Amino acid sequence: MSKFEKKFGKYAIPNLTLVLIMCYVAGYIIQLMGAAGGTNLLGFLTLDPYRILHGQIWRLVTWVIVPPDSLDIFTIIMLFFYYSLGSTLERTWGTYRYNVYIFSGMLFTIIGSFLCMGFAYLITGGMAAEAASVLFYRGSYAFSTYYINLSIFLAFAATYPDMQVLLMFVIPVKVKWMGILDAVLMVYYVIVGSLFTKFAIVASLLNFVLYFYRMHKSRISPKQMHRRAQFERKTNEGRTKATRHKCAICGRTEEDDPSLEFRFCSKCNGNYEYCQYHLFTHEHVK
Repeated sequence: MSKFEKKFGKYAIPNLTLVLIMCYVAGYIIQLMGAAGGTNLLGFLTLDPYRILHGQIWRLVTWVIVPPDSLDIFTIIMLFFYYSLGSTLERTWGTYRYNVYIFSGMLFTIIGSFLCMGFAYLITGGMAAEAASVLFYRGSYAFSTYYINLSIFLAFAATYPDMQVLLMFVIPVKVKWMGILDAVLMVYYVIVGSLFTKFAIVASLLNFVLYFYRMHKSRISPKQMHRRAQFERKTNEGRTKATRHKCAICGRTEEDDPSLEFRFCSKCNGNYEYCQYHLFTHEHVK
């Protein structure tokens, strides 16, 4: 992870939880536009492997903007809650690791949808194209970011198990007990849910399984993870602020004046660099 972060960390998206919520906002706008026109526009954006294989490749990306079923006060509270959890995890782990966690959940969900389609064909002995089209259109709604959001909560519960939240704004409950309850419910839904629900839950939560295994194996506490993230962030900031040129006489760098030119002196004994004003006026180091 650390080696990849040094190479790809600069491409990490900061405040990724807010970006996901903005995707939901776009999804609700599209939903309202479709309702006004009497068309289900979101149906053209879901993660439907059958239609992806038939040319609708945009579904590999657009499924992330499919929002929860209804926009009400409880959905808004839920989104604010997940924003708080996601922002805390990003500060604790660092932006790059949090990006890896979210995008790996998305990748596993995409893979799970295709495995689900293959398994459905296998157990049915192959189905007619029309039946397959209808079946996967209905089941594609199961593959959404809902369970990825749930994985954010589970990761938060595993990272800060003793933190208390107010259940129904009144009852103080430790996060670990809510995480255990959610895990039990997920196992129940895997058992009694449809084929699409089974694959969607298992695929979306694989990122949490890998995270939990890594945390258990490394035995890193949340405080240690937070301190490590702060150290790496300060180190990266120091690297970005480091200058490439510095005059050995006046100490000025390209940060002081971008128009300055710097040269190394071939007559000095050692690697001494000078600005354009001191290159020919300095005393050579012997």
